[in-house]
Amino acid sequence: MIERARTRTFAALALFLPVALFACHKEEQAVVGVAQTAVTAEQKAAAAAQAASAERDRQRAQLDSIPLPTKSMYVDVHDVGAWANPFLSVDSETLNLRVTLADPIASTAGQGGMLRPAGARRQELQLHPADLASALLALPATAWRYGRVIAIAESPLANPKDRPKIRRNVEAAIKQLNDLGIVVEEWPAR
Repeated sequence: MIERARTRTFAALALFLPVALFACHKEEQAVVGVAQTAVTAEQKAAAAAQAASAERDRQRAQLDSIPLPTKSMYVDVHDVGAWANPFLSVDSETLNLRVTLADPIASTAGQGGMLRPAGARRQELQLHPADLASALLALPATAWRYGRVIAIAESPLANPKDRPKIRRNVEAAIKQLNDLGIVVEEWPAR
């Protein structure tokens, strides 16, 4: 009887050992799979960050053709209508970019008159925040009369309940502009 008990115990152990080894092997494979997935995700994130950095460097190089700003040219400008560089109005969902293009006629005769009004050269574009960099890169160098500076303000027509979201959008736009090497003049900062 003792031998039968020993035989049963030995048989139970003999059956349990392969099951235990198989279960441990499955867990080990799962851990290895998770580790490989983490390494792959890390490599993809590093490649995406490198691509974004290269794109930002390309955009900055493209904007380098615009000279640095001359503050003495715009320090006394306190009216949105008088601002000659791009002006960004930030809303809860969109950005409004106002651009006044330079007069294509070099002569000062009739400038600003009925035949050559400044308002005719003014354009307003409604953008998604992700499209800001590409919109600014598409502007001609003549739209940057003060140099590489842009004015930014919260939309005066925005709903007061959206103010926190608008402020976050303003801060995100300022960060994006600074990453591009554009000086930001936040209104009403005066």
